[in-house]
Parts: sequence; structure tokens; C-alpha cells
Amino acid sequence: MTDIAPRNHVTITGEGERIIMFAHGFGCDQSMWRYILPSFEKDYRIVLFDYVGSGRSDIHAYTHERYGSIEGYVQDVLEIIEELDLANITFVGHSISAMIGMLASIKQPDRFEKLIMIGPSPCYLNEADGYVGGFERSDILELLDMMEMNYAGWASFMAPIAINDPDSPSLTEELKKSFIAINPVIAKQFAEVTFFSDHREQLASASVPTLIMQCSQDSIVPLEVGQYLQRHLPNSTLSVIEAKGHYPHISHPKETVQLIQQYLQI
Repeated sequence: MTDIAPRNHVTITGEGERIIMFAHGFGCDQSMWRYILPSFEKDYRIVLFDYVGSGRSDIHAYTHERYGSIEGYVQDVLEIIEELDLANITFVGHSISAMIGMLASIKQPDRFEKLIMIGPSPCYLNEADGYVGGFERSDILELLDMMEMNYAGWASFMAPIAINDPDSPSLTEELKKSFIAINPVIAKQFAEVTFFSDHREQLASASVPTLIMQCSQDSIVPLEVGQYLQRHLPNSTLSVIEAKGHYPHISHPKETVQLIQQYLQI
């Protein structure tokens, strides 16, 4: 392998021949998949990685130019796929990684068999055309200001909102620690890339069959977003699950596994 594997801390596990690639969302790393991985290890070859700037990736590979747009992260995914010569991939992307996976599949559709989007959003902002994304621009600017002035305070504020489960303080604490582990400057730029992105126009170009997993009370992505995706994303299926919050693979792993397995017909 070249330096791509250590750059993104690529790890491979599992006993199967079919490929399933898990891509973490903002503020996380590949360890966040550990609650659901055991359910797939016998049937799949599992590919995990950290985006540059997250987890155990090579932080020295981070540049503001490359990762100042989502294309840098899309390129990461495609380079990992090419390096490992992967095909017929089931790509499981959480949050912004759902769009990263979709954009990668548009560029190289022959590499992908299915997409599974957990809490996806093509646009996080409420727009004048009537689109409901969940946030006003002023909301995002306030969050970014908070990240810059008091990053630890932002993490403490944001983690319970994202988990949305007062009965699981340990999960909230885990997410907060995950947020804090990231370099604040990198986290802020990734947040800007995430929350100011708008990929609605690219939806029609996607061709890979897709499962859209929408939490019934997602504190980051409202139900209207999942419904919008189903209407505009070809070959897509929307499944609304009972789980609350934005991280069902952490807070409700059994329900998440069941839905993924049903879609994959294991």
C-alpha cells in the first residue's frame, strides 16, 4: 500500500467476501461503528477509515485547500477504494458521509452496489424556495462562533442535542469526548463544509440503490429532509425508525442493524 492507508487509518476486518465500507460523520471516527460491527463480521469484509483530521488519521496530511470543500473528503473515499481495489461496495455513511458516499458513487458508480444513508441531509439550511433543512443561517453562524470562542463549551452544548437521550449520559459523554478530540480549527472548517453544503442538484445524478435511514426525532435532520431525499433521489427507499437523536448506530444499535440487514437481505 501507499501512504493512503495510514493517512486515513484504514482498517480491515470481517470474514466475508462482500464489501461493506463504513464512513463516520462529523466529529467522530471509525470507533463509533463498534456497536454494530459484530453483526456484519461473518458476512462481510469490513473497511473502516478516519477522514483526515479525525481519529487516528495523519493530521499532517490535512490542508485547508483540499478539505475546504466536500470534494476533498470524496477524494479520500475514492482513493481508499482504488488503493484496495474494491468493487460491489455497500457504503454506509452517517450524516455528511451519506452525501460524500453519494458523490463518490456518482463519479464511479461501477464501484458501488448499494448506499445506506444514516441521518443524511443534502442541505442543512432552510431555504427561500421552501426547502426545510432544519437550521437558519444565523443558527449555524452562532454555532461556528461558539466553536471558535469556546470549543469545549460547544462540545458540551452540542453532544446532548445530537444524542437526544437524557437516559444515556454515557453516550452523550462519549460523543462530547469525540468532539473534543478533534483539532478545533479542523473541526470548525469541517463544520462549515458540512452545514453550508447544498447537494440537492446532484441527487438526480445518483444511480446506486439507496436506503435512507431517518430517525423519528432527529435533532439535526428533520423528517422533511428524509422525505425530500426519497422524492428526489432515484432508486431510494425511506425507512423512518423509532430511534431518537442523530446517532442511531450508537444509541440504538440493534434497530440500526436490523434495518440494514433487512435492506441487504442477509
